[in-house]
Amino acid sequence: MTSLFDILLLAMALAMDCFTVSIVSGVIVRRRISGVIVRMALLFGLFQALMPLAGWLTATGFSQYFEAVDHWIAFLLLAFIGGKMIKESFEDEEHASFNPLLLHTQLLLAVATSIDALAIGISMACVGYSSVAQLSLPLLAIGLASLVMSIAGYVLGVRFGRSIARRLRPELIGGLVLVFIGVKVLVSHLYGL
Repeated sequence: MTSLFDILLLAMALAMDCFTVSIVSGVIVRRRISGVIVRMALLFGLFQALMPLAGWLTATGFSQYFEAVDHWIAFLLLAFIGGKMIKESFEDEEHASFNPLLLHTQLLLAVATSIDALAIGISMACVGYSSVAQLSLPLLAIGLASLVMSIAGYVLGVRFGRSIARRLRPELIGGLVLVFIGVKVLVSHLYGL
């Protein structure tokens, strides 16, 4: 089991992908829509909290199978979404379909950014977490950190996105960021970085 400090560091580390994706979403949308911000933050927080639980639950019999492909799943999801955004950045706005306001887009982003959390759950089983009660504090910390960082990221994206969007293509930048996150996940798992 880990200390409270380690749990908080882990929660913040897992929340960074949510923060980054939320910034990109805020830059693309360019306006604060409370319902969208809350829904995105809740989805990111929920998936980040539930994925370690799912990983912990599967650790008993399937961890070796999942650990072999989790980084590929995260990479493929993020590369797909990012590639789509990059492609659409070169199309007319009326033809672009990537829209962070849509529920299915937010769900896909929540799943893609939480794959690492699934692997964390598997590792939690290996370091001595033997009951759901022991997992409750780390899961709560991970979920809350992701929720708060998602809200902060979206608001920052909206705040600074207006000036960025006038000069740059936010979908292109966002797509590149998502592909970068996917590559980072893949490289860190393949090479233990």
